[in-house]
Amino acid sequence: MAIQRFETQWGGKPLIIEVGKYAFQTNGSCTVRYADSMVLATAVMEKEAREGGDFFPLQVEYEEKLYAGGRIKSSRFMKREGRPSDDAIMTARMIDRALRPLFPDVVRHDVQVVIECLAADQENDTDMIGMVAASCAIAISDIPWAGPLAGVRVGRVDGQLVINPTFAARTKSDMDVIVSGTADKTVMIEAGAQEVPEADMYAALEFGRKHLAEPIALINQVVAAIGKKKIDAQTLTGLTEMTDADKSTRASVLAHTEEFLKTKLAPALFSGPLVTKVGRQQALAALKAELAAHLKSKSVAKDDLHWGLDEFDGIVEAAVTEAILERDQRVDGRKLDEIRTLTSEVACLPRVHGSGLFSRGETQILSIVTLGGPGDQQIVENMEGESKKRYFHHYNFPPYSVGETGRIGTPGRREIGHGGLAERALVPVLPPKETFPYTIRVVSECLGSNGSSSQGSICGSTLALMDAGVPIKAPVAGIAMGLASDEAKGRYKILTDLQDLEDGTGGMDFKIGGTRKGITSIQLDTKTSGLPPKLVEDTLNQARAGRMQILDVMEKAIPTPRADMSPLAPRIVTVKINPEKIRDVIGPGGKMINKIQDETGATIDIEQDGTVTICSNNKAGLDSAVEMVKTITREVVVGELYRGKVVRLMDFGAFVEILPGTDGLVHISELAPWRVGRVTDIVNIGDEIPVIVTEIDELGRINLSHKRAKAQLGETMTPPPGMNQSGGGFGGPRPLPRRDDRR
Repeated sequence: MAIQRFETQWGGKPLIIEVGKYAFQTNGSCTVRYADSMVLATAVMEKEAREGGDFFPLQVEYEEKLYAGGRIKSSRFMKREGRPSDDAIMTARMIDRALRPLFPDVVRHDVQVVIECLAADQENDTDMIGMVAASCAIAISDIPWAGPLAGVRVGRVDGQLVINPTFAARTKSDMDVIVSGTADKTVMIEAGAQEVPEADMYAALEFGRKHLAEPIALINQVVAAIGKKKIDAQTLTGLTEMTDADKSTRASVLAHTEEFLKTKLAPALFSGPLVTKVGRQQALAALKAELAAHLKSKSVAKDDLHWGLDEFDGIVEAAVTEAILERDQRVDGRKLDEIRTLTSEVACLPRVHGSGLFSRGETQILSIVTLGGPGDQQIVENMEGESKKRYFHHYNFPPYSVGETGRIGTPGRREIGHGGLAERALVPVLPPKETFPYTIRVVSECLGSNGSSSQGSICGSTLALMDAGVPIKAPVAGIAMGLASDEAKGRYKILTDLQDLEDGTGGMDFKIGGTRKGITSIQLDTKTSGLPPKLVEDTLNQARAGRMQILDVMEKAIPTPRADMSPLAPRIVTVKINPEKIRDVIGPGGKMINKIQDETGATIDIEQDGTVTICSNNKAGLDSAVEMVKTITREVVVGELYRGKVVRLMDFGAFVEILPGTDGLVHISELAPWRVGRVTDIVNIGDEIPVIVTEIDELGRINLSHKRAKAQLGETMTPPPGMNQSGGGFGGPRPLPRRDDRR
């Protein structure tokens, strides 16, 4: 295939799509370049359907290559890229959530989309061009898909909305909003913000959506030029290959199924608010078994039962949607804008630094805070280099939380994604490092799940942080909004506090976290072809009302952060020193800093600007370490009195260590108020004596006096027998040492 290049301007920079150069054995492939960042995207569909599958098997991988940023992995033992970073996993999930709704869900052939970062220019993120590349690779392939779409990042710098801000600009922005969609609808949102009001967030979303036009138009150019004819999705389901007899049998089975469920389904679904999720699942499972027996009684062959049983879940989803659209009826009897029962509790666990328990209906989250010193920060390595995180949130979702058994071990992509979402929601309210230098780890244990445990984790984490005495700016709560819709008729109704049965076809999971002041996080995925602007705006406003209710309950448990941290939490003292003194604190080969840490049990972290952070669980050890650092870095001043240790003797005087690593000379003439014959007549190595600083010369050398220090202290020095205090009796005066002897 000849190489073809397509180009447009996007946000003031060239966006270039190139096809025909790489990866010829795929269903579709392309490279996308934005400035000097570049990715390769490939799309491949298996030739055979997955056996026994009941969902569309899409896999999206986003691979960061360190060579893209001109880096070699910093580990001494592992130079190859290992498992994907959390950021890479969350980017893959984000692109997946954008692409998935536009695939026909009847397909059971595995589809894998791989985005590989080939070049990273350290200025422009590769996640948005990765989404554009993935969209283009699928659009030009023969894989059935209703795209193209695109994604764009929106920031607000100095009050002005900008698209695709650079890394540097993002540090100055009060929002980081990613919106993905088609020309007229929003399909996916991922956002973090500094307590931004709903109106401002909606303006940013609309600003971003309008700037999707450029990349979508470019992809359409590529499709028009080299796009393959799409495979008919019906051929992939096998329905088009059915005989007339099979079609007749299928229609008969479906008719029996619908007739049976017409009167049986409602009692199982709408049986009151006291029925648990597990109870409702058991009722539906029993009803499905009854359906199988009913079909057999209608002489349906065993091999044909699946026509009815496979439709069961879809019929249940349709019944839930219809009840909401037609009668405003939810399965648990709530109003459309009503939240389930809320409870909040703090100080749930002994020994830990902070804990909070948050429950919303059957969703129950226990969050625990652990505080550490700056040395406990996480080092993150990626294409752009290394960075440090002082706050991180980990989320666990054990199988018992949904009444099931299963594997417990390494967190999966879902756990990593939920942890990252809760982390993003709370970062804007954390105290700055300068006033609260602790490393903060929060772990949210999902003890029960029936609708948006990630948003429950935001609430639980807020409670735990305040219980730990972390001075957050404001409490943060999260809520998940749902949707019942009939796209063909343009009908929809928004649901507050989404639960599992309401998250079906035609629905959405619109998660919004924030404070009373504004939004701090958003995550949207949908099972529709996209959301119109008015629906997005209405959801933001309805979610705010629900968020206020949740905050009311949380603030009853703990209205503000505790004034004092747990006595079990480490204490931190920050000392500012002259940066030139850093080497003195560290010492040769780290000898001095290791000595302080070993003797006191404290940990010490030093920044290049001279900020020394000392952390310890033991107050005495902390105080001792602080004093040692202050002593080492203390500036010597003429006229100050010290008590030092004699460390070296010369014929002309004694060297005394007045501060760790800092010596001064007491000339023999300054040892006593008489003429001293031998230095050892007055002092020996190891003696501790008072001295006063008399001079610091132009080379920084320190001259000391023992006799003047004794006089200042009011201590009398008595000469040995045969010596008078005027200095006579033992010969003439001695000369001062040469400079070379002073070292």
